[in-house]
Amino acid sequence: MLKNVSPIVSPDLLKTLCEMGHGDELVIADGNFPAFAYSSKIVRLDGLEIPNILKAILNLIPLDIYVKHPVSLMQVVPGDEILPTIWDDYEKIIEESNEPFNEFEFIDKFGFYERAKKAYATVTTSESALYANIIIKKGIITV
Repeated sequence: MLKNVSPIVSPDLLKTLCEMGHGDELVIADGNFPAFAYSSKIVRLDGLEIPNILKAILNLIPLDIYVKHPVSLMQVVPGDEILPTIWDDYEKIIEESNEPFNEFEFIDKFGFYERAKKAYATVTTSESALYANIIIKKGIITV
């Protein structure tokens, strides 16, 4: 066991976060995301929801301060009458992490898929909220 590491952070996730460098991106995917079609490195966190995972990850890594949008979301497909309330949860978690953050970047569905292909890894979850997919860009520790 390690001190101060959330028990939901699996050894595989911890290893992945350690391997990531400044500017690398991590997709945290909801249960509907076709992760195996768009990522070559998968970290499975079955049974867990994204807000808890996001909070645990932001306790371990910083967000990139050198980009305008270190956090990106999949925007609602035009015509869908869904207002994703989970985005409010994400904003609150990020604010509580004390990481510098101004606003989300919103990426259309297929643009998000293309961005996911380039991400360092994808974390798969059992999140059931629609439009819950999120990409975070790792920053640097300035000590």
